[in-house]
Amino acid sequence: MNPALLKVLLALAPILLLLLATAALYVRTKAAAALVQALGAACLLVVVLAHLCEALNLLPFMGWGAKGSIGHYIDLASAIVGVTMLAVGALIHALGKRKAHAA
Repeated sequence: MNPALLKVLLALAPILLLLLATAALYVRTKAAAALVQALGAACLLVVVLAHLCEALNLLPFMGWGAKGSIGHYIDLASAIVGVTMLAVGALIHALGKRKAHAA
């Protein structure tokens, strides 16, 4: 098996679990912070799917893995936005809980 494909498949499971957990949190709470976290997890799923396309040589015109290509920028932007949204959502969620307990 292709080592890059194996890495992608190993990364897929925790990202899917993260997406399911944040989506469940949003459905349960309907809080904006949970929605931000779920969107961040979805962006990280895009990163994994970009790496899957690279490993399987799908959509080669996107130039997956090549610097300066659209595939590279999709991967990079999704990673930055995903991590940022997860962190901001978690921070807002934690601050909201802290205020609720203080009141």
